[in-house]
Amino acid sequence: MIIWRPHGWMLALAALVALTTGGAPATPWQATAAPPHAAQQTTPAPTLPASLTNDEFWQLSTALSEPGGYFRSENLVSNEHTYQYVIPALRATVKSNGVYLGVAPDQNFTFMAALRPRMAFIMDIRRGNLLQHLMYKAVFELSADRAEFVSRLFSKPRPAGLRTTSSVLELFSAYARVESSEALYNANLAAIKTHLVKRRGIPLSADDLDQLESIYHEFYWEGPALRYTTAPLGGNGFRGGGGMGPNMRFPSYEEMIVQTDYDGVPRSYLASEDNFRFIKGLEEKNLIVPVMGNFAGPKALRSIGRYLRERRAPVIAYYVSNVEQYLFQDRLFEDFAKNVQTLPINADSTFIRSVSSRFGYGGGMTWSDGRATALYPIGQFVRDFQLGLLTSYFDVNSRSR
Repeated sequence: MIIWRPHGWMLALAALVALTTGGAPATPWQATAAPPHAAQQTTPAPTLPASLTNDEFWQLSTALSEPGGYFRSENLVSNEHTYQYVIPALRATVKSNGVYLGVAPDQNFTFMAALRPRMAFIMDIRRGNLLQHLMYKAVFELSADRAEFVSRLFSKPRPAGLRTTSSVLELFSAYARVESSEALYNANLAAIKTHLVKRRGIPLSADDLDQLESIYHEFYWEGPALRYTTAPLGGNGFRGGGGMGPNMRFPSYEEMIVQTDYDGVPRSYLASEDNFRFIKGLEEKNLIVPVMGNFAGPKALRSIGRYLRERRAPVIAYYVSNVEQYLFQDRLFEDFAKNVQTLPINADSTFIRSVSSRFGYGGGMTWSDGRATALYPIGQFVRDFQLGLLTSYFDVNSRSR
């Protein structure tokens, strides 16, 4: 894992974001120290930026970040079959205008496409996840439509006949008949690096660029069959064959992206041109900000909260996957819960998490392995924690629906 080290110019960032490692005074729509009815009160309109300059984008990312850390796998794609199942309930629950928080790779785009936040922060302990989101940023910005996006992501020549009205199934069925191209991969890789370093002015190190290349090579090598694996990158920087063996039980990128909600409605960020354009628009405005940080760390999550409080913007949704499982294992859950208490929220702010019947989940819409995607109001989470009701990962699972 590449560890980020600050540069001298970053010391001037205090004017952009006032960072804190502690709590902050509660606002009327913050969970901490607010009465139960406070989330229902009328609050001032958010003052989030309509866009960020290139310098503001990277300075904000680095100012909010903690040093990179280690996780058990470099998961380049999710393994959560049911992530779209909750979208109808999520859209019915979250009505307000605010900010999305998430972790891990591109499943976040699907939740964003459903909720249409004004801004998003993707916080992950891995430097590789930040670089992967920069890769996605470049691919979105360089692509005019979904078909071009898939072509660039997997280095496959664009098939004839694809239209903006093509379904996601038609899109990937067409690309299944097209071989990946090494020449196209080399051209795309050069374009991605040039776009990030030259056009966006992001000062990526040589190590960053090498790791980004390793990540992008996985998409070229595996194609849409790329799937979650615990296998590390090889000595040459490339993993190759990562979707083989016991990992075949995990869904591939294609299976994830053509998945539907529980009623069979496709809702991924590539399910429609409108969904794609929304994410592309956020990327072009520099409003999807990748951040390095531990959920239980002293800085990153609290600093995001401070940035949002200063702009009177609530967190409307926070996708945490199953990170809490590892926080309990590492005895860090209490620190995470205390960090959550500093986030600005409102009545409909909601956690999105991956749960399992093995760990106490009793709701419906599970996959054959007993796993599911579930929701949990963030305000309720804060109250449950304060009441001492969240003492195990079982408690978190059993209270999610």
